[in-house]
Amino acid sequence: MAAPTDTPARAWMRAMETTARATRDPERTLPRAVSEWAERRGDAPALISERESFSYRELAARMNQYSRWALSEGVERGETVALMMGNRPEYVAIWLGLSQVGVVVAFISPELRAEALAHALGVADARRLIASAECAKAITSLDSAIELWTHGWIDAALRRCSGKPLAPHERRPVTLADKALRIFTSGTTGLPKAAEVSHRRIVVWTHWFAGLANLNEADRLYDCLPMHHSVGGVVAIGAPLVNGGSVVIAERFSASRFWGDIARWDCTAFQYIGELVRYLVAASPRQDDKAHKIRIAIGNGLAADVWRAMLDRFGPMRVLEFYASTEGNVWLYNVEGEIGSIGRAPPYVAARDALTLARFDADAEALLRGPDGFCLRCADDEVGEALGRIDDSPGAGFEGYSRAAETTKKILRDVFAAGDAWMRTGDLMRRDARGFYRFVDRIGDTFRWKGENVATTEVAAALSACPGVREAIVYGVAVPGAEGRAGMALLRLEGALDLDAVAGRLEALPRHARPIFLRVAHEIAATETFKPKRRVYVDEGFDPANVSDPLYVFDAETRRYQPLDAARFAAIESGATRP
Repeated sequence: MAAPTDTPARAWMRAMETTARATRDPERTLPRAVSEWAERRGDAPALISERESFSYRELAARMNQYSRWALSEGVERGETVALMMGNRPEYVAIWLGLSQVGVVVAFISPELRAEALAHALGVADARRLIASAECAKAITSLDSAIELWTHGWIDAALRRCSGKPLAPHERRPVTLADKALRIFTSGTTGLPKAAEVSHRRIVVWTHWFAGLANLNEADRLYDCLPMHHSVGGVVAIGAPLVNGGSVVIAERFSASRFWGDIARWDCTAFQYIGELVRYLVAASPRQDDKAHKIRIAIGNGLAADVWRAMLDRFGPMRVLEFYASTEGNVWLYNVEGEIGSIGRAPPYVAARDALTLARFDADAEALLRGPDGFCLRCADDEVGEALGRIDDSPGAGFEGYSRAAETTKKILRDVFAAGDAWMRTGDLMRRDARGFYRFVDRIGDTFRWKGENVATTEVAAALSACPGVREAIVYGVAVPGAEGRAGMALLRLEGALDLDAVAGRLEALPRHARPIFLRVAHEIAATETFKPKRRVYVDEGFDPANVSDPLYVFDAETRRYQPLDAARFAAIESGATRP
């Protein structure tokens, strides 16, 4: 008899039951789950890559070696150790091994340099750093007292550590309630923040996705997303592993190699962000576009037009679109495959009012409140900010950031009733009559580009340090054919502008954070409360026909800013040139 067809109801129930079982034992963390699978599927592949691969037995052994190494180095329980390297299976073994003995691991982007790197290490409260050889050079250039452990040196030290399961005297008490990771997110305002991630959060993330996607021992997921993020480094890795599946880890995304890798490694699933899929559908057609075994694509930020194009070109597959944030307590899943929606929470899952949309005043950049002082809920099809209720219900907690002040800023109190508390997502959404949500835009000082959140304060600080720049306002502008918004900076000068110096200064920032467009002005328009009229500049965009100020665009080939004239603008508008 054929197996019953999977339905949304089955997917929801499977996810709930899987997660409930996984969280019953307060000491069953992800490292322990990996150890259990090592006993059951020892030689089965767990993590696969061009550089190195681990079976379940090898991954557990490597994890145990890192645990013993941390113990031998005197790393304390609850201490934070930073991890800075590119995508590879070893990355997973490191953070699993350290967290197994109660160490908190802070994921640091391998692209960070100079002030941005110093800020990240400081916010993470890390005194020690494990870095790949490629990243170690960035650390040695800092005026920092941080203790650096270069990965090549550690590899030699690990050979002296046994990979056998930890003995009772080596184990430290680690429970689901303990902190496991610090993962950076820009939030909605200010510099990047280190979100606190507990072992419980990791277990819930991984088992929930494993249940919704029905991942099992026969599945192999392709992961080419940055591993210093929660999706690429935790969810995409852990969801297959908790059910005995395997993960293929690519060092980075490549549109030209993507489907070849999928076919070569016999992958049945892949993790995406919207921009990634847009690149895939924009690539030149190939005869083997449908020569793969993909049954499900899991990710977020997939626009409706790209969604349809992906299915038309690459063949039928299940798409599990979701909405979540590293620090947030709001999750939405599009189990039904409703094109263009970020998901919904059906009544039998959302027994409580965990998510609501509140009316938002875009001009004042604040939530609207009625005569009674309480916020106003949105009606169907009305745009508002998504808020997540904070209470004692499972999953409703807000673990916050490494800095208490940043955590406090994220929480609203006395929102709809006296004494209630809600977490601000900083995201504007719309909900239709059937309960499906659609993402509208980000608010505050943050926008998304290339699937990454850009903290405008950080970029503006780098620009303001450039010779000749008196003030910098950074915002995102829509670009045809691209997901999210491209960075644009409005510069007020106090002398001559050195464009080469600006480009050089921005090299310290991650690529996605470097502004594509520059606009030079003598004055910056402000509101009555002296805030820059950011919305006006966003609406004006980068069209030379509409903007009288000098405009510049970054040329990736010359790595310099060039004047943005009508011809260059037309090439960007038509899609002939991609910023």
